[in-house]
Amino acid sequence: MACQEVLLKVKLQSGEVPESEEQQRQEEEEDQTTCSPSSPQEVVVTPSPSSSSSSSSKQSLLLRLFESKLFDVSMAISYMYKSKEPGVQAYLGNRLFGFPDDQVDFFLPQLLHMYVHMDPDLGDALQPYLVHRCGASVSFCLLSAWLLAACCSDSSLSAHRRSRGARLRKLILAPPLGHGPPAPDPGPSGPSGPSGPRSHQRSKSDTTAAGERPYEEAERVRPQRDFLRALVSIGRRLARLPSKEQRSARLSAELRLLNLSLPGRVWLPTAARPHHVVRLPPRQAVVLNSKDKAPYLLYVEVLDCEDLQTSALPLRIPETRLHHAHSAEELAPAGLGNLSAVVNYDDDDEAWATDDLGQLRVEGGSSDDLTSQFSVDSGTENAEPVYIAAGDIRRRLSESLALPPSSFRRDPEDPSALALKEPWAEKVRRIRESSPYGSLPTWRLLSVIVKCGDDLRQELVASQVLTQLQSIWALERVPLWVKPYKILVMSSDSGMIEPLVNAVSLHQVKKQSQLSLLDYFLQEHGSSSSEGFLSAQRNFVYSCAAYSLLCYLLQVKDRHNGNILLDSEGHLIHIDFGFILSSSPRNLGFETSAFKLTAEFVDVMGGALGDMFVYYKVLLLQGLLAARKHMDKILNIVEIMQQGSPLPCLQGPGSLRGLKERFLLSLTEEQLQLQVERMVEASLRSVTTRLYDGFQYLTNGIM
Repeated sequence: MACQEVLLKVKLQSGEVPESEEQQRQEEEEDQTTCSPSSPQEVVVTPSPSSSSSSSSKQSLLLRLFESKLFDVSMAISYMYKSKEPGVQAYLGNRLFGFPDDQVDFFLPQLLHMYVHMDPDLGDALQPYLVHRCGASVSFCLLSAWLLAACCSDSSLSAHRRSRGARLRKLILAPPLGHGPPAPDPGPSGPSGPSGPRSHQRSKSDTTAAGERPYEEAERVRPQRDFLRALVSIGRRLARLPSKEQRSARLSAELRLLNLSLPGRVWLPTAARPHHVVRLPPRQAVVLNSKDKAPYLLYVEVLDCEDLQTSALPLRIPETRLHHAHSAEELAPAGLGNLSAVVNYDDDDEAWATDDLGQLRVEGGSSDDLTSQFSVDSGTENAEPVYIAAGDIRRRLSESLALPPSSFRRDPEDPSALALKEPWAEKVRRIRESSPYGSLPTWRLLSVIVKCGDDLRQELVASQVLTQLQSIWALERVPLWVKPYKILVMSSDSGMIEPLVNAVSLHQVKKQSQLSLLDYFLQEHGSSSSEGFLSAQRNFVYSCAAYSLLCYLLQVKDRHNGNILLDSEGHLIHIDFGFILSSSPRNLGFETSAFKLTAEFVDVMGGALGDMFVYYKVLLLQGLLAARKHMDKILNIVEIMQQGSPLPCLQGPGSLRGLKERFLLSLTEEQLQLQVERMVEASLRSVTTRLYDGFQYLTNGIM
């Protein structure tokens, strides 16, 4: 075991192993092992008795760090990335088994990026953990497979590295349920003792047993992959239609046909609790604003379950005959001749086209007799018919057609505005009452945005930095507020995004209300002295300061009002991080201010002389001080992903260097306060911010 050998050599230097054992190991092992920690200094581990006392001290400190309670998964991945010693990499790869799954999951993009882009020794150190987790979790397996597919599709990737990633992808998808690597041994991980709540002894079976079988996709992953591919294929077909009206009609028709294959052993990867998807309300989905693409917002009815793979699937409750007639009426305008024409996937531009997988097939026939194509055990054949009273049908139809009370009106150019403005609790109640599954106690409503034509890996990096900043500010007790949302990368040009509920864009606010931002606050939350307004104003300041720092550190561009949201509690939320660090729209580098700060924002804070605007600047200073105290946690996320990355935001060494410089480590706290004042003043007076907003209005109609 390479990791055990390194640990033993380190302990030899501190006198923790008898001399006889030392001599025996010297005869069997090489004379020197080099370990590279994440700090600038190199630590050299050598069994020679003539090693200096300072070297021995460094080795002892490194070992103590690895075994201390302060050693977390972020540090483990950083040391693994920066070390060139296979023994250290193997030890740290083994240590991954000792961290909670959710902590490692956060760094899954970095782990897989290192596996593909770095030396084979590091890949060998990571593979046992990756294969074991994929064997134990279908969700982890699919997330890994999708990220690997995106990585392997990069044209700049060498054939050798692409082959390595493809082999791992086949390996993790192939093993059938119950035939993955052995579970971790609960005993100690080596001579150093237990490494955490779990430990695992690496063996050749971890990396070769599954690979010895011919590649054959496991049935446990097929339903979920088919379901999500169907959703992505819908988005691709919508993009080919010229008008929003046609896209909306087609989307509703596609979802009705997809419902014929539900319930199934499928779920939304962006949701936390385990569940099974039972229905996609067709009339609730909306196509979002996009000039060239067709992202759409989908609402999903699910039933919570104990386990995705072992919990029994709910029986299918057929829609009423009235609903069937209604569906048939709307299929004709969409140009859909039969079910297979809707549900079959597009073979072109699919990330999985080379997998030679069986595609989802829906044959013609009565939907009442149709068994779910997403699961072979949905139990519909023996289900008893469900009868719904005529009065109940009329009530459901009435509620589905009634517009929810809202200060927004229906806009044919932006059909999503009304749907997003509706309070989430009201939407849940309305959809539940009209759903055939709504009376079941485990029913829940989820939502997701399906995107095609965009590489979401940049969004994923930005989301990781945002989540890390959120943790840092909570640790340092700085009351800044951000709202990270989950990003699912499915290929290099498709994925899913977790929507933010009870939030609309500033563009929609301005277009629908025709009010200034301050007047809109007064309309929504009450007079300027009311508790409702003051609470919303505080929330605005907490969030505006937080996102100002994020935009400054990551140099977030394309900050028009369609990419900034306002929620029902007054929080400002930035979305769409497609242009960060060294990239900008059309590579113009037009937006030059540190962050977007408009006169309207300052008005909501009480004006330039108001106490809340002063507090905004205090929060900027406190947040930046806290961020630079934990700067390495943020830099590590970006630095690892920069290795061999084709993403525009990570091109060239200047991206990482510029990020580090923006933490302003050379400034004292007093100097940093003056710099914050200058950034605020420059951003508020920025001509380029106003010009870019004007450009977006003239070209895209964004107010």
